[in-house]
Order: sequence, then structure tokens, then C-alpha cells
Amino acid sequence: MRPGLVVSTGSATHPGLRRALNEDAHLAGAPVFIVADGMGGHEAGERASATVIAEFARFIGRSALELDDVRFALSRAREGVEELSTSGNGRAGTTLSGVVIASVDGMGYWLALNIGDSRTYRLADGELEQVSVDHSVVQELIESGELTADDALTDRRRNIITRAIGASSTGDADYWMFPAELGDRMLVCSDGLTSEVSDDRIREVLHTTPDPQAAADVLVADAVSAGGRDNITVIVVDAVSVASRPGTLLETDTDIDMDTRPREAAGGVH
Repeated sequence: MRPGLVVSTGSATHPGLRRALNEDAHLAGAPVFIVADGMGGHEAGERASATVIAEFARFIGRSALELDDVRFALSRAREGVEELSTSGNGRAGTTLSGVVIASVDGMGYWLALNIGDSRTYRLADGELEQVSVDHSVVQELIESGELTADDALTDRRRNIITRAIGASSTGDADYWMFPAELGDRMLVCSDGLTSEVSDDRIREVLHTTPDPQAAADVLVADAVSAGGRDNITVIVVDAVSVASRPGTLLETDTDIDMDTRPREAAGGVH
């Protein structure tokens, strides 16, 4: 049976200009495309993010996942990270954001997940949409009307997150599931990108750089050039074949005009 969604992907990571250690970890192999941004110091963050990635790596090679698969892997990852904290590796913790390939009646779907302030975006119909919602103090202040989005970019509390895997956090992940459309371009990144590069520039690069690996490389280079104050990780995932209905597979070529691609709004999964 042919998969409902076939993708092409590229990824890049860089420690930045101020960090000796890259505590980001990522996985970019079908059906899983995730970024984990570790925290905790004394290599605890590096181990925490690697622990999460190792749990999801078990799924590599499968054609699609279900929500229960993701929740099970996340539960195991949380247990592993908590063990790091109790074994003398500091208050180990990590964010997690990304998409996995899912299937409904043979049709390709994106299943997005997020915990923390790494982000998942979707470029479709020429528009860049942030799928995930940051679990952060400044995001809560924006939602309450106490802070504008522009002010949040420089607020001293911008790096304080309200949910994580580990780090004494019990907050759960958020999930969204929505149909994949031919030509969708998904971006998964750590905040080392979004704290240095504007959404307008991210959209420009994704819109004008057809090759996903080249797009990932350009975005990481932009973040480094802008200051590189944190670790930077970027995954770009393109939907190149999508089953629009059972038994029907649509395929794209690399010259398709992104502005003509259909788009549907994401729906939340609780």
C-alpha cells in the first residue's frame, strides 16, 4: 500500500556564536520531524533532548503514526528525562515541537505537537502560519493583552517557558491534526531561529528557496549572521505526494507555484 503522504526534507543545526555546546537535537526522517531544545546546564540539556529524540526514532520507517503512538513516545521520553534529573544531571528539561505523518482512511495528514517554545509553521498558499502556540510567559501576557507581540520580542521574560519535558514541569503537549495538501511546506525550529529571524524573512526564504535542504541552510545562516545567541535548529518538510482521497495520489514537481497551492485551516486535537 502506498503511503498517503510522501515528503522531501532538509535539516540543519548550529551551536550559535555564544554557546560551546549544542543542546538542540532533532529527527528528520519519515514519519517523524521534530526538534527538541534542551536546557539544564552541565550537559543535562543535551542529554534531555537526545533522550526525547531516541524515543521517537523508534518510529522511523513506518508509513504513518497515530496520536496514541505519539503520546506513548512522549510519556516514555518524559520518564527518561526525569531519570536524568534524579541521577545528578541537574534539572534536565527540553522543549519539543514538530510534525509526524498520520493517515485517515488512507489520506495523508499532518499531526503536529508542541510543548515549550520551539515552533512549527506551515507555508501554504503563499502564507506562513504558526501552527504551534508557545508555552511561555510572554505568550500568556500577549493573550491577556498585557504585552504586544512586538514588545514581546525584546521583553526580558521572553526565554521563560511554562511547559517542558522534565525540569519539574507536568504540562502536557498540545496537538493539532489537519489534512496535508499538495505542496505544503512545514518548518520546525528551535527558538534560536525565531529569536533572531523575523517571520517575514522566514516566509521569504521558504517561499523562494525550492530545495528544502537549501532553505534550512539559509535560515540557520541567517540566524547566525543576526547574532547567533542560542543554538539553532531548522527542519523543512515538503509534501511532494499526497493522497487526496483513498487510492488517489497527487504528485508535485519542484517548479510548482506556491501561491496556487490549496490550503485548509488546522484543527486542534485534545
